[in-house]
Amino acid sequence: MSRYTGPSWRISRRLGVSLSGTGKELNRRPYAPGDHGQGRRQKLSEYGTQLREKQKLRFTYGMTERQFYNLFKRAGKISEGTHGTNFMILLERRLDNMVYRLGLATTRRQARQLVNHGHITVDGKRVDIPSYEVEVGQVISVREKSKDMTIIKGAVEAVVGRPQYVQFDADKLEGSLTRFPQREELDAELDDSLIVEYYNR
Repeated sequence: MSRYTGPSWRISRRLGVSLSGTGKELNRRPYAPGDHGQGRRQKLSEYGTQLREKQKLRFTYGMTERQFYNLFKRAGKISEGTHGTNFMILLERRLDNMVYRLGLATTRRQARQLVNHGHITVDGKRVDIPSYEVEVGQVISVREKSKDMTIIKGAVEAVVGRPQYVQFDADKLEGSLTRFPQREELDAELDDSLIVEYYNR
């Protein structure tokens, strides 16, 4: 299954979650898309609730179903912690997500594009794989040739705050993952236990 490249606002409204992280999609039209979006919505079954939660997380990180499920299986092989929490931590460690968390991009989709186009380095080496798994202490920075890009400067200037598990030097345009995040530091609106139930049904 290929990655979804259609209108992200439509998916945001369908799932009831802001995939851009800005909330603009839901503020403008806080109802599902389509002719019947503002009508009465049927109550979801248990399976439907689990599926929706899984789709929320998958589209938030912009992954294909195969990538998502393979990472979920990897999380289940980690001996410490719960399956759901380990899965969320693995998702956070993706390079495109870390570029977004550091504030070098305003959305994960934009961050993925920066990585794909070779504007990001890890420990001084260019990495153009969005799914690259960042380790604690690795330095993520912008290539010297790319530091004057308007899109990056604008993103850094627009940052309101960063997670406590990352550090960032705005002058050097570089940062790192200082530790693995705690579950309470990640998206509280997502119920990872429903995703575990969905795949284990």
